[in-house]
Amino acid sequence: MIMLKNMVKTQLLLLFLVGFSSVAALSKSELVDLAKLAEQAERHEDMVEYMKELVHLSGMLTDEQRNLLSVAYKNVVGQRRSAWRITKSIEDRHQEKEEEESEELASGYRKEIEKELEAVCKEVLGLISKLLGTVDSTVQPIEAKVFYLKMKGDYLRYLAEIGATEKEEAGKSYEAAWKQADTMPATHPIRLGLALNYSVYYYEIVNDAAKACELAKKAFDDAIEEMDNLKEDSYKDSTLIMQLLRDNLTLWTAEQEEETGQQEFEEEF
Repeated sequence: MIMLKNMVKTQLLLLFLVGFSSVAALSKSELVDLAKLAEQAERHEDMVEYMKELVHLSGMLTDEQRNLLSVAYKNVVGQRRSAWRITKSIEDRHQEKEEEESEELASGYRKEIEKELEAVCKEVLGLISKLLGTVDSTVQPIEAKVFYLKMKGDYLRYLAEIGATEKEEAGKSYEAAWKQADTMPATHPIRLGLALNYSVYYYEIVNDAAKACELAKKAFDDAIEEMDNLKEDSYKDSTLIMQLLRDNLTLWTAEQEEETGQQEFEEEF
């Protein structure tokens, strides 16, 4: 695995040495190839740059390119969300102990992370708005619209986590996506992924565990009823998300019954 990553990094370096130093000078196919290489090399910041340029260049993405865009930003934002949560926890701990100097230091650092997180979220939201304007020209417009509206809801939710936007904004995007997804098969991975993240929104942002459980259970039960029609190419993704939905239901139901406090939950497919 280490050897493979080193080979990929070498490939990336060679591409730049032969003249690919300017992202704007790259063709669509070169941008896609470099995004794939960057993903393998775990250089997600680079991956974001390639996919961002591709959106500006083409204005419309294929299913594969759409997934690359999602993976790129998910990893870049995921790192900052994790850093924010850790720093906020440390800040709160210092506050409880009335350690003002340490609390102030942690608070300042948290705010720096918030700025980065907010900037990246707003950047991808701008790209999503552009892509939503092209979905009617895609091969499967409903699927594309649900994908982008779900993605929009996700990044608005991340902003709501740090108080950078109203929580209702994320809810509106999820609701719009859910209405569009009504015509999709219950086992479709995009629909299931939407149900997973929409239920997390209710649980974590709205603090409505009952609604979160209701939504997750319905999505899971509906998918179970259509398992016989599940396509082979989406079997792995669909069953994985169904497992995450069930895991969340187990945790959330236990919390409601036992009132044991906050527990970890699965999200982000």
